[in-house]
Amino acid sequence: MNGKVLVTGGGGYIGSHCVLELLEAGYTPVVIDNFHNAIRGANNIPESLQRVQEIVGKTIEFEEVDMLDRVALDELFNKHKFSAVLHLAGLKAVGESVQKPLLYYKVNLTGTIQLLEVMNSHGVKNIVFSSSATVYGDPSYLPIDESHPVGGCTNPYGKTKYFIEEMIKDQCKAETDWCAILLRYFNPIGAHVSGKIGEDPQGIPNNLMPYVSQVAVGRREFLNVFGNDYNTPDGTGVRDYIHIVDLAKGHIAALKKLETTSGCKVYNLGTGTGYSVLEMVKAMEKASGKKIQHKIAPRREGDIATCYADPALAKAELGWKAEYGLDRMCEDLWRWQSENPTGFSTGS
Repeated sequence: MNGKVLVTGGGGYIGSHCVLELLEAGYTPVVIDNFHNAIRGANNIPESLQRVQEIVGKTIEFEEVDMLDRVALDELFNKHKFSAVLHLAGLKAVGESVQKPLLYYKVNLTGTIQLLEVMNSHGVKNIVFSSSATVYGDPSYLPIDESHPVGGCTNPYGKTKYFIEEMIKDQCKAETDWCAILLRYFNPIGAHVSGKIGEDPQGIPNNLMPYVSQVAVGRREFLNVFGNDYNTPDGTGVRDYIHIVDLAKGHIAALKKLETTSGCKVYNLGTGTGYSVLEMVKAMEKASGKKIQHKIAPRREGDIATCYADPALAKAELGWKAEYGLDRMCEDLWRWQSENPTGFSTGS
């Protein structure tokens, strides 16, 4: 696929790793971000992308653009000839979405509608969308394959992903020259092996492993384990964790698939293995050599007991599968966290 690839939300955790893999694979990414969840570095480029430039020795084209700014999006498409879009931008905290549903619907849905409209008006009809396993809701069977029912989402964040999937599917039906791949992520963790880029949540982490690693590095006193009375082997929630580099490589496989496919395709990106919260704590203790204090707290609204993928379709059709196991995920996460105890904000 020649031409440039637009990466929305490319300054974030998933975005920065995807940009790195795009550059390594010979693509030319153009990145936009509004700094909602990215730290501003030198030259008004996200610190994460500054570091990607250091790792790969290439310059990244970056513009500060908000998805809700229709004029800025239009100008961007006037300026660049894009062959495809990797759409990662959006609000993503489950708990916050329960408290602020209208904000999530406004940013995630309106931003995506504008992006699709601008793409259409400029004749850019290839998109890879960052979706989520939350579209499956509380699983009716395990492991979850792509034909599992969707839409029974347990929180507004998941609903926004489901609604966007439906919009893209309908657009592909309406205009048969559109090609889309919807990637349903399970739980990305870990960091690039360099230790230079990783997950740097602003404020209190919403996801398990950034919180665990912050306890290990001494930034937080203890971990709250939300619920130990689920119907799981140790009573704590079970999830499918995938190394962020494996996830990013899944986007490269999806982009390549766009060249030979038509319509809308859906793929799970996961490992097919579920680990409980307490298993993850133990794995992080092993990687860090630190004791991770934790306390049992009440269940969180919107959480489910168990969720893990059947990733067979991605292997069969994209030629992709997760390569890294749990030990490697935790080792890479610990390297990032220990070398960057306060994330990107130190500027170190």
